[in-house]
Amino acid sequence: MRRRRVALCAVFCVLGVTAGGLAGCKQKEPTPTKPDVPPQTVSAPDAGTPGVKIVLDPTIPPDATFGQNDSTLAQLQHDFDTYSWNTFISANWPVGADGGVDPSQPPGKNGDNRTVWQGWMPATSIFLAGGAPPPAWGAPPVLPAICQGKLPAGGRFLTQVGKTPGLLNESVQPFDTGPLIDQQGNYARFEILVNQVMFNQIVTQKLYSKAGQQAFNAPANFNCGNSKTGEQGAIMVKAAWKPLEDPADAARFHSAQALVYTPASVNPKIQESCTVRLMGLVGLHIGHKTSSAAQWIWSTFEHVDNVPTQEQVKAGQLASRYNFFNPACTDCVANQTPPRPWDPNKKIVVNGKVFKSQIVRVDVRPPLMVDSARLLNAEAKALLGGVNPASVWTNYELISTQWPTNPGDCAVAELEDGSPAPQFLANSTLETYIQGKVPGVSSSCIRCHNNAAMTTAKSSDFTFLLERAQ
Repeated sequence: MRRRRVALCAVFCVLGVTAGGLAGCKQKEPTPTKPDVPPQTVSAPDAGTPGVKIVLDPTIPPDATFGQNDSTLAQLQHDFDTYSWNTFISANWPVGADGGVDPSQPPGKNGDNRTVWQGWMPATSIFLAGGAPPPAWGAPPVLPAICQGKLPAGGRFLTQVGKTPGLLNESVQPFDTGPLIDQQGNYARFEILVNQVMFNQIVTQKLYSKAGQQAFNAPANFNCGNSKTGEQGAIMVKAAWKPLEDPADAARFHSAQALVYTPASVNPKIQESCTVRLMGLVGLHIGHKTSSAAQWIWSTFEHVDNVPTQEQVKAGQLASRYNFFNPACTDCVANQTPPRPWDPNKKIVVNGKVFKSQIVRVDVRPPLMVDSARLLNAEAKALLGGVNPASVWTNYELISTQWPTNPGDCAVAELEDGSPAPQFLANSTLETYIQGKVPGVSSSCIRCHNNAAMTTAKSSDFTFLLERAQ
């Protein structure tokens, strides 16, 4: 396969950072760059296609495809962003009661719809107490006793997320920064799921348990998608949901009935609870390991009503309402972690007022990334609106796609970060409190996940899921 090359020094001049800059979680030290060393290059497979378009197709693309003239960062970003939208559309394709996909029924044609990815295996059903084997693919979610018999047909099972001991039992919000509270004072909820390719590999290699990982005794290396063979690679989905107190709000959200579960805690004292609530999707993060991106392609989407940007706040260009921002509040502190104690069964009250997160987007995307997302969001909205002008799917937007500019070989189990572009990328619902461009602190999907390891301390191939093994 021929590869086109773009000077990496030019790429990072556009990005406004150095090629060795760090982002995300705790970082590996970069190799020092000598002034007389020739610039590194960005590699992009040449698929020979005259152009890359967003399409209504129920098949998740096994890899990104590239146009014939991909010789600039802007063109490559366009193609990766197109891949992200095609993945979003395919992953959200409607499924029937039998779980089958009808190619003639694109998203939104008959109103809101249960999606392909919602039938994937949740992490809560993979990493079980005592390292027990997970149930077979397609089995109902594994539920705690208090939730038994309450799951609505096709419903979700959502628990509070984070790393706070005794309260939050999902690792979506990095760095233990705390919950996300909507404008009704309710906690956002999250879930992580994997596709069948990734699930089968975890089960076959017994990576779901500590004992299995010890017996495996090697770094993880998940399967890559391949556009030549059509083979699907490993895919992870992280979804963020908010309660919809007014059922009328469902007209703007992809929604689902869900069991919202809170485990018991001693300190702080929290009562175990499990209730059925109508939830609206506010964030969707998709990671896909592919032949052109062994460090995975990271696509992040949000509901258009989530938050304003810092620039919009400064200019006073605000909508009348947001999911996680109050435009009428003049003294609310932006991006403030909610005060403790955190009890999802209760609303947080401060000085007699219900606490509500005041989140703004710290937008550090370079202009070319902003332009790429803006243009493709308009194209996708027109395409989905053509199916149904009232489609809930027209209310979601791509924030950006992060991809390795110097991709590795899928056959290699341990890789460097591949110099991701853009350097920093945050979803306001999933990396709420680590937005920005502070090296070693701010969110960067690839660089953060490059530090992920199994319980054996061996590399887990850009996923933190395997550290949950018991």
